[in-house]
Amino acid sequence: MADKGLKGEPHAEFARRIDPAKEPLTAQEIHFIRKVELEHWKKNVQKLRGRNVVTGLAIGALVMGIYGYTFYSVSQEKIMDELDEEAKLARTRVPKTAAN
Repeated sequence: MADKGLKGEPHAEFARRIDPAKEPLTAQEIHFIRKVELEHWKKNVQKLRGRNVVTGLAIGALVMGIYGYTFYSVSQEKIMDELDEEAKLARTRVPKTAAN
């Protein structure tokens, strides 16, 4: 399995792919595989956590923007105020009777 290099020195086998379902693995090999996978997850978790934070902040900003805009637009509505003023004016224009 070791090929001879340029100067006749044998090369060590490096990063040979193995299939755990087909080849029996020693406890040391299983431990090494789990260790490498754990390091890979630790490395990628930092990226994912950062992306999740940015996404959460973006969604939160969008929700707060919609919430704030809704309150702003509702406070600008003067339809009910105008209707109330028209009703007051209509009441004042109507002559007073005993029934009023």
